[in-house]
Amino acid sequence: MRILIGVIVLLMLGGYGYYRSDTQFRAFVDSRLDTTQAKKAAKRRPPAPVRIATVGRRDFPVIIEGIGNVRALSTVEIKSRIDGQVMEAAIKDGQQVEKGDLLFRLDDRPLNAQLHQAEAILARDNANLEKAKSDVERYTMLAKKGISPQTKLEEAVSSLASLEAAIRASQAAVDLARLNLGYATILAPISGRIGAVLLTPGNMVKANDTQAMLIITQLRPVNVIFALPEKYLGELRERMGSKAGLYVSVSTEGGQTINERGRLFFINNVVDISTGTIQVMASFDNKNGKLVPGQFIRAAVTLQVLPQAVIAPTKAIQMNQKGRYAWVLRSDGTVESRSVEIGPIIGGETVITSGLHEGETIVTDGQLRLYPGAPVEPVDAGGKLEQRKKVQS
Repeated sequence: MRILIGVIVLLMLGGYGYYRSDTQFRAFVDSRLDTTQAKKAAKRRPPAPVRIATVGRRDFPVIIEGIGNVRALSTVEIKSRIDGQVMEAAIKDGQQVEKGDLLFRLDDRPLNAQLHQAEAILARDNANLEKAKSDVERYTMLAKKGISPQTKLEEAVSSLASLEAAIRASQAAVDLARLNLGYATILAPISGRIGAVLLTPGNMVKANDTQAMLIITQLRPVNVIFALPEKYLGELRERMGSKAGLYVSVSTEGGQTINERGRLFFINNVVDISTGTIQVMASFDNKNGKLVPGQFIRAAVTLQVLPQAVIAPTKAIQMNQKGRYAWVLRSDGTVESRSVEIGPIIGGETVITSGLHEGETIVTDGQLRLYPGAPVEPVDAGGKLEQRKKVQS
């Protein structure tokens, strides 16, 4: 018996010595012990409650978003070009007007009187011109016959030239009077919507006064200006210059989606170094008038569509010192850690370029309690058991 015990002790000492001297053997033994202990610990622990989703595959649009505002294509302040009294306001606050519509009518009686006076002076000068022409012809004939001195002819020619100059001045006065008379009727220079009417009939106006009579803002079309990350600058320029172009959809700050697409037509030449963004601009027809100048909007640009991309919920992707990974549910109800590489992230979805495959089940919530080989129990938001859900595709 003592001999047997001694042999056992010698074998144990020899095995321990070999364990200490051979590093590969020691690593193998340690790994088996760790695995055995992990399995025992896993059996003792209850399954971790987690939420799950299934990796899907579909066409994935790459969309970038930015915040901006609506800018009117044109805004015009209506001012009088002559002094006068407002006799009629043909519009109301907030009215939509078209180019050429009547806005205001000023008192034109003084202007009509000025026009008639200028026309009378022109008629008088024309009559004098005819007499001066006759004098030049008569004195020319008499001078040739030696009856009239040459000085009389020269005086007649000078008088004719003076009257011709006077007629040009009188004609200019008539034209100016007619122009001023036209200014008494103020028409809309552009189509758009007016704001508040700031002058009502009876008020006096001055030529080019500092206060506008009203303001017209063009609403169709309008521009939307917003900022996008500078890392997309090269792709934006390339796609904007292509035949297909780049299109923009917008929604208001209140969450209202505008059912109209605009076309991107402008990229600024300066990057904002404080935000790392660059301003771009898109044109919208704004047929329904829902976009109002100055309004804050959220704009979205679809850069491209990735065909049949592998898609996973963004919250399923974790990060550690080795990079990104996800917890994958195995058929035996336990999980394994899987390294992944990702592509674009849009909203709550991420494109998976490697590491995951369509149909695999991944953990989207409850990752803090997981470890390799940990048993899990899928639950819904209320803590109840749920069936495995698929990512919408």
